Amino acid sequence: MNSHGSYTPPANNGLELIYSDEFLLVVSKPAGLLSVPGRGEDKMDSLATRVQAEYADALVAHRLDRDTSGVLLFPRGADMHRRISRMFEQREMQKSYVAVVIGRLEPEQGEVNLPLIVDWPNRPRHMVDAVNGKSAHTRYKLVSYDAATNTSRVALEPVTGRTHQLRVHMSAIGHPIVGDTLYGGNADGRAARLLLHAYTLDFKHPASGKILNLVSRLPF
Repeated sequence: MNSHGSYTPPANNGLELIYSDEFLLVVSKPAGLLSVPGRGEDKMDSLATRVQAEYADALVAHRLDRDTSGVLLFPRGADMHRRISRMFEQREMQKSYVAVVIGRLEPEQGEVNLPLIVDWPNRPRHMVDAVNGKSAHTRYKLVSYDAATNTSRVALEPVTGRTHQLRVHMSAIGHPIVGDTLYGGNADGRAARLLLHAYTLDFKHPASGKILNLVSRLPF
């Protein structure tokens, strides 16, 4: 399945809960599943609808791209939704991702500050636009390099949260994410999926004040 083709969601084998209490649910989203329903009857199946089928008070506070896997947080009830949404806006959520990219990262760590905008004629693509783009900031660090496949495993921290930010930024510096059909990472068709995973989410619980360090196990 490519990023433009028909939607075939993965089988519903039950939720992979990372954390739950009366205020919050944290679930690991499989690759290929929409975070929220899309347009049309054929795009109704999503992680949000699967979660809400079991937890009617769960609400959407943020999203992952369909082809990205990993940590997704659902606040329970309107008050918690407001508090969590504010925490995302004020960047009180520490997010980290793991990706496999093409080539060897040089330098081995750094930052990308390139403003992004939707590429209207080629939606859902986004692109770098120095004039009209919204500011976007990513930190990256090499974890390991595989000479046999000429790929690098990379830790990514999105300081801002723009759509497709990590994918566009890595492509823009010459290291597209393996399996990325939109941004040049799947030229040889080597990956069955986009190798991008929302790995950790750290934040202070709005009700208890406890620091939560939530991890979604790596699928690649």
